[in-house]
Amino acid sequence: MKTAPDSDEYPTSEPSSVWEQARLWDRDHVWHPFEPHDPEDPLRPPLFLSGEGCWLFDSEGNRLLDGVSSLWCNLHGHRVPRIDQAVRDQLDRLAHCTLLGAAHEPAARLARKLVEIAPPGLNRVYFSDNGATAVEAALKIAFQYQQQRPDPKPEKARYLALNEAYHGDTLGAVAVGDIPRFHRQFGPLLFPVKRACQPFCYRCPLGLARPACQLACANEAVGLIQRHADELAAVIVEPVVQGAAGMVVAPEGWLRAVADACKRHDVLLIADEVATGFGRTGKLFACQHEGVTPDLLCLAKGITGGYLPLAATLATDQIFGAFTGPPSAGRAFYHGHTYSGNPLGAAAALASLEILLEPGYLEAVEDKGRLLESALSPLLGHPRVGEIRRKGLMLGVELVADRATRAPLDPGRRTGRAICDHARSLGVLLRPLGDVVVLMPPLAIRPDEIHHLAHAVVASVHKVLPPGAD
Repeated sequence: MKTAPDSDEYPTSEPSSVWEQARLWDRDHVWHPFEPHDPEDPLRPPLFLSGEGCWLFDSEGNRLLDGVSSLWCNLHGHRVPRIDQAVRDQLDRLAHCTLLGAAHEPAARLARKLVEIAPPGLNRVYFSDNGATAVEAALKIAFQYQQQRPDPKPEKARYLALNEAYHGDTLGAVAVGDIPRFHRQFGPLLFPVKRACQPFCYRCPLGLARPACQLACANEAVGLIQRHADELAAVIVEPVVQGAAGMVVAPEGWLRAVADACKRHDVLLIADEVATGFGRTGKLFACQHEGVTPDLLCLAKGITGGYLPLAATLATDQIFGAFTGPPSAGRAFYHGHTYSGNPLGAAAALASLEILLEPGYLEAVEDKGRLLESALSPLLGHPRVGEIRRKGLMLGVELVADRATRAPLDPGRRTGRAICDHARSLGVLLRPLGDVVVLMPPLAIRPDEIHHLAHAVVASVHKVLPPGAD
């Protein structure tokens, strides 16, 4: 397999000079997200030139398994012929057309398909272009709905969210988020939010343990919903798995209890499935694990199979109805994005969904997840591995200073980052969340690739954290 594309842009006669120039431009001009830019230790990220299946190929001839699905969005691998062709065919017709006062066939088809596969009752699709904008739209829709519902309740203007939540980086999404290293400095710009404890069994914020706790974390959330129902426009959660919090898997029954409480107390439920949607947890949508239909469902990342920016916020007819009426009523949702429902993105999404919905494809995700977890079993006795937690093909390995006390590592040592850096030398591209090593490979990953991924992680943990070292 080639490690670089043949093209005039990357001439094969002297590729190193061209690629090194690109590295210099990257160093001098590109502001990388979520990265500390240290003049004393300049970034030297891999310069990727091509991809094939679950693999990426860089300018130094390295072949790296994409262990985080290019930030959790790639479902079927790189250069998928069916998706490639769908985008090419759409290019021959229409590359972009606004949805403001206009319509086009790919967006209409995609909206219909999303309604068909989503939890029942979500019949309206609002398109945007990334996960944060899907959440931002949901927050504004929930707020405006409470003002315009048949029995208006303008006092319902607050949100309940979880501790350690992450919902994106626009200001509304940051306000309902709660990861200090991402959000602390923006505090003066944010609106106040009610907080429920994180449903995190390994580090239970209530100091309890399963099953004796009897879902105390859910009971706490339910109590908050009940006490503050008169002021709550919505509760927002990542159903089943909190991704950026460290792949935190909620105990079974937590989501159902929160959803029932929202319905009982007239509070909208926003499900942020930007990370968990499109098969990542072994179900098409994580809400389906507990038979929950939220009032608003936020989708992005895997919606196009990792090809193009696209997002969607799905809503019930009841919510949409509050925004209907003559222009003079002023009930419209005055919010939008230039590339909402982009035809190329919609075409990619439709092709991706065709693959995802093929018989047996989604069902194989859980089997692959079990295989990956099993292949990581050599870490279970490691004194610095606190827990390996998994749902579907979302998996996190939490590193600790002491397994018995669960004491965290010194964050300043960036141990998780060191492990991912070493994994790169073994042919795997990973990215940690603090000291949680995240594994979220494409759903199309093969068994031999799963073993390669697991081997690199096991070897890297032992290299950076030798079991006998202090």
